[in-house]
Amino acid sequence: MTAPTLPGQRSGDALLKVKEVLEILDIERSTFYDWRAKRRAPRCVKLPNGQLRVRRSVLDAWIEAQEERN
Repeated sequence: MTAPTLPGQRSGDALLKVKEVLEILDIERSTFYDWRAKRRAPRCVKLPNGQLRVRRSVLDAWIEAQEERN
């Protein structure tokens, strides 16, 4: 099952649930929300019902930005 996309969103740029992001990053929920509080987490989309989603492209760019540079 693929994650939903929003109107105007690029094809293949799925909206991931927080649970999916936690699994990809292999972190605890508390760590994710701590990073959000410190503005260090990937940018999120807040849905009208209050749930959070992360665009796959944003997560991929965020992960790339975390790589150490030599």
